[in-house]
This record gives sequence, structure tokens and C-alpha cells, in this order.
Amino acid sequence: MNEGTGAVRELRAMVVEDEPDLAGLVASYLERDGFETTVTGDGAAAIDLARGVDPDVMVLDLGLPGLDGVEVCRRLREFSDAYVVMLTARTEEVDTLIGLSVGADDYMTKPFSPRELSARIQARIRRPRAGLGGPRPPSPTRGLRVFGDLAVDVAAREVTVGGRPIHLTRTEFDVLAVLSADPGVVVTRSGLIGAVWRTGWDGADHLVDVHIGHLRRKLGDDAVRGRYVRTVRGVGYRMGDGR
Repeated sequence: MNEGTGAVRELRAMVVEDEPDLAGLVASYLERDGFETTVTGDGAAAIDLARGVDPDVMVLDLGLPGLDGVEVCRRLREFSDAYVVMLTARTEEVDTLIGLSVGADDYMTKPFSPRELSARIQARIRRPRAGLGGPRPPSPTRGLRVFGDLAVDVAAREVTVGGRPIHLTRTEFDVLAVLSADPGVVVTRSGLIGAVWRTGWDGADHLVDVHIGHLRRKLGDDAVRGRYVRTVRGVGYRMGDGR
């Protein structure tokens, strides 16, 4: 999200939900928390609106009619790194994994507590991030972490492999930032959940594995080589040395 030299703009949220009562309830909580909120129940319209709204947060129903939440999230990720919370009425794990595989950062199963949704969003939105395009702040050397061809600039929230920029979602970057903070230390799955998702997380540890998988693919790594992210069986993950 690109901002000029003027005042910091109000945070923006989109609620994409075809149940009007639920959409209105979620929107009211977001507005109470200071978000400028846009609501739609149509997936295709959500993509067009998102290009204009440039949201910081999107609360997205998986089971939208027509263009469903998975496809909306997939298309959104082509131009936005908004924090996406997927809502699903289906409890099967496969639905959750499909949603996360296209770039959702979190999920909640209906019925859910709007207060908990608000708390999760507030905990995550406080973290600064760089937008997908436009100028970014300079990268101080003290914020640069290097592992072979992988460079993680924590201050600018930029990642490169062999000098090529790698676009990570907000959550993927946060996972990498936690692991790279102390490369010799193994971080457990519960430790990653506490550091990245923080408030009120009640999901299974497989959420971490899903995001690690996405991170490895984007970095050109895999579980066997573990050049950048290594699995420590039965414990968790740690950084590799890039070789």
C-alpha cells in the first residue's frame, strides 16, 4: 500500500460475506476498532472493490455463491498482501487447507465470536509491512539477515533469493522473521503459533506446516534439502545455512 508524504490514512477493511446479518455484525466490530469498512456479498465484485479500496484486512467467506472465497483470495494475492481471514461453515480440514493454500493468513469456523475475530485482527494489524509496489524505506545493515543466497531485510520487510525479490504474504514473512531471528535455535510449532498468530489461537499445529510449505516453495527450497528452512523431526523448525 503506497502512501504519500501526508498524514497516515485510516486503516481499511473489507467484509466479503453473503449473509447480510453476519456481514453487518463483523463490519460493526471492525468500524468500532477504527477501520473504514466496505461490505459486499459478491466475490467478483470484491476483487474490483479491493483494487480501489486497497484493504489492510479482508474477512472473506469461503462459501460465497459464484466466485468462491478460494478464488477471490487467489486473485487478491495477485495485487494485494492484505491480511485475509477466511470464514468457513465447513469443518473438514481440507477446506481450511485449500483456503490457506491460496494465501489466507488465518481462518475461523462458523459460528465464531466476533470479539475473537476482532482480537486476532488487532494483534496482527499492528505489525508494519511494506506494500507490494512503490518505494520502501532504506534497509539498514543491522536489519539484514543472510543465509547463502537468501537475504531477509526485517526493517523493510523484504526478502530476496539471489537478488530476486520474493513476494511473501504478511504471515509468511512473519514466520521467516521468527525463524531467522536466532538461526541456531529450533522453534516449536506452538512457539511459532505464539509468536506469529498470538491472540486466542485455537487451531491445530498443522497451520504452521501449511505456511512453511508455502514459504519453501516461494524460496525455491524443499523439506529434503532444507537450505533455508529445516525440519527438526518431532520438535519444529529452524533456519538452514543456505547451502
